[in-house]
Amino acid sequence: MAITRQQALDYFHSDDLIGLGMEADALREALHPERVVTYIVDRNINYTNFCTEYCTFCAFYRPLKGKLAAQGYILDFETIYDKIAETIEMGGTGVLMQGGLHPDLKIEWFERLLQGIRQRFPTIWLHCFSASEILAIAEYSGLTVRDTIARLRDAGLSSIPGGGAEILDDDVRRRIARLKCSTDDWLLVHRTAHQLGMRTTATMMFGVGESFEQRINHFERVRNLQEETGGFTAFIPWSFQPKHTALGGRGWDEATSVEYLKVLAISRLYLDNIENVQSSWVTQGLKVLQLGLRFGGNDVGSVMLEENVVKAAGTANSTTEEELRRTIRDAGFKPVQRDTLYTTFFMN
Repeated sequence: MAITRQQALDYFHSDDLIGLGMEADALREALHPERVVTYIVDRNINYTNFCTEYCTFCAFYRPLKGKLAAQGYILDFETIYDKIAETIEMGGTGVLMQGGLHPDLKIEWFERLLQGIRQRFPTIWLHCFSASEILAIAEYSGLTVRDTIARLRDAGLSSIPGGGAEILDDDVRRRIARLKCSTDDWLLVHRTAHQLGMRTTATMMFGVGESFEQRINHFERVRNLQEETGGFTAFIPWSFQPKHTALGGRGWDEATSVEYLKVLAISRLYLDNIENVQSSWVTQGLKVLQLGLRFGGNDVGSVMLEENVVKAAGTANSTTEEELRRTIRDAGFKPVQRDTLYTTFFMN
């Protein structure tokens, strides 16, 4: 049974980090008694860094006009195909593809891209397009959200990542990304995808000045949608990386490792209806990731053959499959490669 809002708030205020970790670890053990920790080999491909939304926490995307526009790009299809071919050669099973919001990229462009990928690489899993992107594609194309997702699915889209959630509290969203979609709009995209038979993930970027209550609001909105649809495969929290961002320029401090472990453990306890919770090495590094496996995490995400967005904010953590597997083993678990939906496991 999930903890209550008050219990979550009490945990945020508590100094008993070890006790919290033990509670989360016990729930992880109950949900995953086989003592397996999973990971995936995939690649992040950012098809464009042009964007009409100027989020204060982002250092990657470029405006359509002005000096920074000269640093923008839209990848041609052949470049994307080459990246996917290389991913498969390196043992990858999926692609996470996301980009900025560009008004010239309408539904037909995405359909051609997905169809081209599917024709060339029929086995690759396409986990693509955040809620913000789907909402923008729908708007630029004059379509409903449902029709947009259905057309993307029919063109080859396999599942939808949880990017763009940040904190699902509109007061926070207006402060850090005033042009970005609302909480209800983010939930609409995921609800609609679930209704159309697609699975998605839920994410959380914390450490942007939100209160503990606002973090709990985020947990509650995700939990309620999961109760309604059962469509989330995993919950993935990570800490805001302030370097090179507008917020970072205002002297914003990065969330501590202790704060990260608290968020990870509380999310595991609050979201007991989501089977998988991911411990992150991208923002926290391998040592904190390893601790996270005792604070509720049962998955370590991706080896990530390519990542650009977090790197642009100043984070330079990297790893290999061998190193990730050793980190899992040293924490007392068995490392197992998985697919995007956590349904197929590759024993290696």
